[in-house]
Amino acid sequence: MLTNSTILITGGTGSFGNTFVPMTLKKYNPKKIIIYSRDEMKQWNMAKKFPNDPRVRFFIGDVRDKDRLYRALDGVDYVVHAAATKIVPTAEYNPFECIKTNINGAMNLIDACIDRGVKRLVALSTDKACQPVNLYGATKLCSDKVFIAGNAYTGGKTRFAVVRYGNVMGSRGSVIPFFIETAKTGKLTITDKRMTRFMISLEQGVELVWHAFDDMEGGEIYVKKIPSMNICDIAAAVDDNAEQVEIGIRPGEKLHEQMIGVEDSHYTYEYPEHFKILPQICSWGTMEKMIKGGEKVPDGFSYTSDNNKDWMTISQLRDWIEKNRVKIGSI
Repeated sequence: MLTNSTILITGGTGSFGNTFVPMTLKKYNPKKIIIYSRDEMKQWNMAKKFPNDPRVRFFIGDVRDKDRLYRALDGVDYVVHAAATKIVPTAEYNPFECIKTNINGAMNLIDACIDRGVKRLVALSTDKACQPVNLYGATKLCSDKVFIAGNAYTGGKTRFAVVRYGNVMGSRGSVIPFFIETAKTGKLTITDKRMTRFMISLEQGVELVWHAFDDMEGGEIYVKKIPSMNICDIAAAVDDNAEQVEIGIRPGEKLHEQMIGVEDSHYTYEYPEHFKILPQICSWGTMEKMIKGGEKVPDGFSYTSDNNKDWMTISQLRDWIEKNRVKIGSI
């Protein structure tokens, strides 16, 4: 599907974009990938990775600027929406700015994609959008809702879907690079030793986006099946000699990650490698086309990092860290 196409990725200089672009260039050989973001220095640094590759283009712009989106989306077939204000404390202290990017930006992108005739868009979501307890999660829940509802405005010409996953191993600002850095002091700070987190690699996140592009009818939320780990085991995988110091859970932080809530179970279907949450209101298509052989989960089902059937071991994570140490936190 993506072969010989033009793809635009918002927020494309982040950890996800730095993985999505080379993987997609290699697998699909698209005509063009446009990195749309607002930080010129990050674009300049990223451009060094693709010297003399005419398929990779850079476009300075902000999802808050609808006119700039209209210009950037000229001739674009597919969009990955990765732009967001996503640091929880930053969102709490700057709520207006978070809302402008995460909600207003999503609305701008929907309008621009429809008017420009984009075929399909996949938006990146987060576990924090499921029963949110902080502003970042609340804005991403709103973003998910507007992308799903956007399908009602297109007449089937543009399709919108969402992918949702939790802690991305080794991504910039995540717990593993933080632990690697702080382990030099001989101590690792743990907010709560009961805490669990889902574990997904950036490569798995990219593959889920590819699957969504291929599978979507419009309005689905895709949730990858991934293992969990206890936060103490994550710390031990980084440095089992470092002292673990419990400091207390932070405001807006959940003890366990949740990607599918009990209320979602009425609309959720299970597949070998993922779940799919269907839209509660759908005036643009049929559920049969969306289900595609999935099995309905039981009423009351939830998918959280503490009730997971699949768990990553300390040795498995340690092996992954050693294989990826060079790039951890660098993208």
